[in-house]
Amino acid sequence: MKLLRKNGLRATALGALAVSGALVLSACGSDNNSGNDGSSAKPTAAADAAACSGAKGQLRASGSSAQKNAMDLWAKNYMATCSGVEINYKSSSSGEGIVAFNNGTVGFAGSDSPLKPAEVADSKKVCAGGQGINLPMVGGPIAIGFHLEGVDSLVLDAPTLAKIFSTSIKTWNDPAIAKLNPGVKLPNKAIQPFHRSEDSGTTENLGKYLTAAAPDAWKFPGGKSWPAPGGQAASGSAGVAQQVKQVDGSIGYFELSYATSQKISTVKIDTGASAPVEASSDDASKAIAAAQIVGTGKDLALKLDYNTKTDGAYPIVLVTYEIACDKGNKADTLGTVKSFLGYTASEEGQKQLTTAGYAPIPAEINAKVRTTVAGLS
Repeated sequence: MKLLRKNGLRATALGALAVSGALVLSACGSDNNSGNDGSSAKPTAAADAAACSGAKGQLRASGSSAQKNAMDLWAKNYMATCSGVEINYKSSSSGEGIVAFNNGTVGFAGSDSPLKPAEVADSKKVCAGGQGINLPMVGGPIAIGFHLEGVDSLVLDAPTLAKIFSTSIKTWNDPAIAKLNPGVKLPNKAIQPFHRSEDSGTTENLGKYLTAAAPDAWKFPGGKSWPAPGGQAASGSAGVAQQVKQVDGSIGYFELSYATSQKISTVKIDTGASAPVEASSDDASKAIAAAQIVGTGKDLALKLDYNTKTDGAYPIVLVTYEIACDKGNKADTLGTVKSFLGYTASEEGQKQLTTAGYAPIPAEINAKVRTTVAGLS
């Protein structure tokens, strides 16, 4: 057996395996040590038992690559507490996750945009007597990462970003970019924009931002598929980040955790506020705090303000939803779905998001998520 150590947390484990974006860990015991940063602090034995009640066997889930790093952390710490339970989250894309959920092959799915009406209708085939609902679980900024030799700080605004990603601005020393970056020596180098190759909620959220903040420059249809001409495609947030890291003159979009882990420079956004805003967990939280619940019944889909001009509010944000059946969950996975999602929505689970480069869901909304998760059937 292998002994895992992470910020003071110790757990004996059967093993860890990462294949094709999936994290698989199976715990077989734990102790009650706590980490200094709270990322793996553990409750009492009695609380452990309550949190793990009904959880058993393997729980398969898939979808959003935006939340992969959060899911990796959550799964490891959860399984260190809940002995004998295996969480298998396959990081692919929001679109693939919803397809898998509506095919009944996963217990829940991750999506960076809420279910559309047609997807809700499809979910009724697998949610006996119920339907798929949106549970906001992970917030965070969509970072605009760039790689430009000799330039480590860059400011852009929505219209300029729209023209870069639609390839109407083609070189880094374009007057529109130079105007936003006085004193910066910009090279006469071709811009190489990268976008997601598959249906992606990250793409959809970036499109919503550009539509809201630069309607005259971004006139493409919304949705999970990349709509603009030109540019190069890469698979998943990890694939886009890898290309940006390797290619001089490149720019792309992905969650902040990918930029942080690979040391990729990120763009500051000129929103019209008193100063350009950085992609950070705190600045994303300021934008997400203004979100409104627009779902009905147990559905907690949110409406985000992509055109915010609040000082310190980073506007290019997304919320990843866990998609689950409100009723009609499979009996063999219901207990584990409720236990694991209850953990991710807990105060402790949400605290871990900041350490991983994400933003917690606002407390008022998260309280409703916890209540809804507890009532899944």
